[in-house]
Amino acid sequence: MYPVLDKQSNVGVLALTPQCPSVFPHFLLQDQFENLDKHTQWGIDFLERYAKFVKERLEIEQTYAKQLRNLVKKYCPKRSKDEEPRFTSCLSFYSILNELNDYAGQREVVAEEMGHRVYGELMRYSQDLKAERKHHLQEGRKAQQYLDQCWKQMDNSKKRFERECREAEKSQIVFEKLDNDINATKSEVEKAKSQLYLRTHMADESKNEYAAQLQNFNGEQWKHFNVAIPQIFKNLQDMDERRTVKLGETYRSFAEVERKVIPIISKCLEGMVTAAKNVDERRDSALVVESFKSGFEPPGDFPFEDFSQNIQRTGSDGTIGTPKNDTGKPDPKHTIGKAKNKLWLFGKKPKLPPPIPPPPLPSFASAHFQVERIAHCLNEIRTVKSKIPSFRGLKRGAPNLEDLSHLPPEQRRKKLQQRIDELSRELQKEMDQRDALNKMKDVYEKNPQMGDPSSLQPKISETICNMEKLRSEIHKNETWLSEVEGKQGSRGDRRPSGDVNHHAPHGRESPEGSYTDDPSQEHRSPPQPDPHEFDDEFEDDDPLPAIGHCKALYSFDGSNEGTLVMKEDEMLYVIEEDKGDGWTRVRKQGGEEGYVPTSYVEITMEKHSKGAVTYI
Repeated sequence: MYPVLDKQSNVGVLALTPQCPSVFPHFLLQDQFENLDKHTQWGIDFLERYAKFVKERLEIEQTYAKQLRNLVKKYCPKRSKDEEPRFTSCLSFYSILNELNDYAGQREVVAEEMGHRVYGELMRYSQDLKAERKHHLQEGRKAQQYLDQCWKQMDNSKKRFERECREAEKSQIVFEKLDNDINATKSEVEKAKSQLYLRTHMADESKNEYAAQLQNFNGEQWKHFNVAIPQIFKNLQDMDERRTVKLGETYRSFAEVERKVIPIISKCLEGMVTAAKNVDERRDSALVVESFKSGFEPPGDFPFEDFSQNIQRTGSDGTIGTPKNDTGKPDPKHTIGKAKNKLWLFGKKPKLPPPIPPPPLPSFASAHFQVERIAHCLNEIRTVKSKIPSFRGLKRGAPNLEDLSHLPPEQRRKKLQQRIDELSRELQKEMDQRDALNKMKDVYEKNPQMGDPSSLQPKISETICNMEKLRSEIHKNETWLSEVEGKQGSRGDRRPSGDVNHHAPHGRESPEGSYTDDPSQEHRSPPQPDPHEFDDEFEDDDPLPAIGHCKALYSFDGSNEGTLVMKEDEMLYVIEEDKGDGWTRVRKQGGEEGYVPTSYVEITMEKHSKGAVTYI
């Protein structure tokens, strides 16, 4: 329903015009033009309101994507990949984080497409609509102003014609009055006649002008209501319909942007499901076992310590006795075993009840047995005293040793192999750089204009020096690795004996409290007691005696606490030999003591010590 013009009565009425639905029907009343002005303004306001809705939606998407990325960044590993756990549960979680990061990227794509294809397009179209609407309304107002101007000209000519007619009628009345008056003079009559003629002529001219203005106004009015105004309304209708079509297109684009990313989002969700399926509890358990496998040998069986060897049995005893030795000496198979430093799996070794001392024997065997017990006690005291630095080292924390001897064998082997691989990669890089520099040098020598070959020599020398350092480091680590693998091989060859009287190997601790097991130290007999040694063992201020000397094969910085700085080819005194942990305690000629790596020195033991042995 649109306001239309009744052409017969020239009065604006409201009527249905189903015959002309494609254009705004024309109408006369000014308020209908104002209604269309309000309607088109409402359409533009509605379009901008929808654009504001899209803007807020894309801001929500941007905020959501940003929060998702911050969440992923918060829970992503901040350590290097080598330090991260390799458990399937962790790897699956990191895969989920990556998929979530991709999902956040798709939300950003949605926000970007909405901003470009919907919001930006709506704002540009809104500006175009405003300009077009303003143009059409200005044309309508101009047409209305021109019609009003024509009406004013017609109305002025009409009023002038009316006025001239009245003046002509007055002149005619005056002339007829004087013409019928017998007393009027001829000159008065002629004057009135000429005045009547003038007024009549002016009325005719005003009539003609009024007719022309009326005809012009009627023509302009027809053009206004049949051509200009319908065209302006048609333009406004086209503009409003295009606005409606644009809204429908943006609605579709709004949905298409979301539907376009659904396949990628589905892949992200499928990746999360796949990551969840990749969680393998058995593989994680195997990794835990592999990571914490120490390579230590389980502790051996406790030996049976027979204290009844020297008890004299009589024939009246109704018990079954153990055959006694004729010489009165204890059987070597039943000597007291030592397992004081054995490393136990779940903590320290449980304390055993103290043995009951045997009754004194007056025979020579009893005296000899007492001497052996005294020697055994002295040996135990010496062992405890030699471990005091180890306890101090435990208190201050084990140093980060270069040869990783503070680690269990299996972990040490893995770390050394990893270090060798890293050094090999660095060596390969240096070799590639050296080859590249040599090729560049050859090019410079063949084409001197490209550069000076001598300028590359310092860099080549530096690269070769780095290569030598890396080779030295690789050789040193390979030596330690072979030492670890050799110990593990020798440990694997040993089998526990089923003899209850067989002595288990003595466990030892390193200078910093780590467990070691040296096969060369397993079956050594305790040293013979020295009359003056018992007093010296408790004198902490007296230095330990030198049991050999050594020569430094390499320089050692001694940066860790408890270690000693030494230079290459420096001669040192050995005061405590390596107990299997890779460290030897030495003393300088100035009296300074400390630990140095055993592989860094060439050791020569004294003849009066436990054996003249050379370690390289």
